[in-house]
Amino acid sequence: MKTTSFLATALAPTLTATLAVAVALALGAAPAQAKAHPPAGGDPRISTAFALPGAKVYPEGIATDPRSRTVYVGSYADGTVYRARPGRPEAEVFLPSGTDGRHTANGLRVDALGRLWVTDSTAGVGVYDTADGSRLAHFEVDRGAGAPAHFINDLTLTPDGTAYLTDSIRGVIYRVTPQQLAAGSGALTEAYDLTPALRPRPAGDFSLNGIVSDRAGRYLLTVDMPTGDLYRVDLRTGAVRRVDLGGGDLKAADGLDLSPDGTLRVAHNTTNTLTRWQVCADGTRARLTRTITDPSLQIPTTLAHTAGRTLVVRSQFDKGGPMSPGSGTPTTFTVAAVRGL
Repeated sequence: MKTTSFLATALAPTLTATLAVAVALALGAAPAQAKAHPPAGGDPRISTAFALPGAKVYPEGIATDPRSRTVYVGSYADGTVYRARPGRPEAEVFLPSGTDGRHTANGLRVDALGRLWVTDSTAGVGVYDTADGSRLAHFEVDRGAGAPAHFINDLTLTPDGTAYLTDSIRGVIYRVTPQQLAAGSGALTEAYDLTPALRPRPAGDFSLNGIVSDRAGRYLLTVDMPTGDLYRVDLRTGAVRRVDLGGGDLKAADGLDLSPDGTLRVAHNTTNTLTRWQVCADGTRARLTRTITDPSLQIPTTLAHTAGRTLVVRSQFDKGGPMSPGSGTPTTFTVAAVRGL
């Protein structure tokens, strides 16, 4: 199945919770230490970090809190956010389905103050207290009559506390500043329009997906999933340029993870592939250094590198989920741990 065609067909200007489950693909990751067993016949570098409770989870986003080593995973199907504590083999429900009207949980990040950011593709982003789950702030796109279609996908946080979020339908990046966060709520503000830089595509097709920022807060990197292009956005000048991938590409790339040393890790969903790239100091070039492809990744939507391993979300979107609603439902949803990526 061609992912871009599926997404274009499934999307509509106003996404409801039911329709959202018929859409696909978005991102994050974190640490948890459980007894891990590699799947039979799979790559020995790939094991299971922990399981997610529930019959129709279809996870997508993941984030880690480095202070507590807690991992948060979001469900694309109904917006549930799970919490995996270190050493436990199964996560627990942290934010139940429908909390604060949330329909999906696509992109997740934990900021420097321990607050959990969760994007809802149908609306915007909410910010939660990890101590008690209370919502501290929320920011939404215009959903009024005549408003353009949207799909709020992934987010990243820069060192100054600013959040940047991708819109996969509009091809723009939104911004939430620390000042806006302190105010508590408001409209998502468009910061950068990448459509002039993107390769031409049919109206309504997906474009921007995963997004990361460098540790100095100089630039953003975001991927155009169907074309495999990686774009650099200069946070000082606003200039947008295509990153030189040395002849390679990031097709089917969903979630991104950028380490402080410039190592970029990528989850390619429909190809069951993970790649590692070395990004140059100014973010204008990247070189492919490793590739892992294995069916045991089960349509990986995002990832996060931590404590010597990479945690990868196994979405299983192709088994009764957004990519193939009639092919049966998995009995278990898990997050993988991958060594050597």
